[in-house]
Amino acid sequence: MSTGKVIQVIGPVVDVQFPPGQLPNIYNALKVTQDENKTAGTPAIRITLEVASHLGEN
Repeated sequence: MSTGKVIQVIGPVVDVQFPPGQLPNIYNALKVTQDENKTAGTPAIRITLEVASHLGEN
């Protein structure tokens, strides 16, 4: 299992960057989680995405 970073969200497309050589396979699920931050006023996030394509090496 790899840990990536959400780079940008444009409509239904979510760009996620992974360390070199750790790309998930196409059709795999990606779990996106973020804990609630009451100080910043951001809610907890728990969503599941599907890898549709690879763009580049990371």
